Amino acid sequence: MKLVSVFLLLLAPALTSCLRLYLPLDCSDIHHNDKSRPSGVYTIYPIGATSAVQVYCDMDSAGGGWTVFQRRMDGSVNFYRPWDHYKKGFGSAAGEYWLGLESLFHLTRRKKVELLVDMEDFSGNKVFSRYSSFSIESETYGYKLHVSGFTNGGAGDSLSYHNGQKFSTFDKDQDSWGGNCAKARLGAFWYNSCQYTNPNGVYRWGADATIYGVGVSWVNWKGSNYSLKTISMKIRPVQ
Repeated sequence: MKLVSVFLLLLAPALTSCLRLYLPLDCSDIHHNDKSRPSGVYTIYPIGATSAVQVYCDMDSAGGGWTVFQRRMDGSVNFYRPWDHYKKGFGSAAGEYWLGLESLFHLTRRKKVELLVDMEDFSGNKVFSRYSSFSIESETYGYKLHVSGFTNGGAGDSLSYHNGQKFSTFDKDQDSWGGNCAKARLGAFWYNSCQYTNPNGVYRWGADATIYGVGVSWVNWKGSNYSLKTISMKIRPVQ
């Protein structure tokens, strides 16, 4: 029995090391481990073993390995939600979802990451915007956004206007406007005064000016009153 106990004690570090291999921090870890993995839903661990969360991994765009933290595609999920929901995350990784600000903070804190924003209109046109640097601060600092290094993929730059802004929801107003952008635009985002993009706004179908600026918009591409068919925001460590 003593020999068995000694053997197990010696084996424990090796087993622990092996287990770590199955706790990918993000989609890039999964991609680097096996480049044949297809795009789809995977489990990542942004803050260690107790932080398992499902995400959609884009293994195709621009070399693959992208961790999607926001996705709109069919209007099946209500994105007009309070602070606590945006902090923890909601929706389904197989469809529409928001990963969660706390997980996003840890993903951008550990490594320098870039951002890719893919979008499509209701005519089938697809464009993107890419940023070489993306990060957010901790909740103590309002999950303040830092984004720079824009590359145009046809969509134009609608995100730099939001650089340096704290995240706002209808029940936690941290924008630069005298009113409440989250309430006025029926969404939640790093609003300034108020927005050039509203990816978490109301899912509508194309051009609709009935209520100004409440749709899923990217102003530099389609204007304030065109709600996109799809939009996804994804990050990857800078290679």
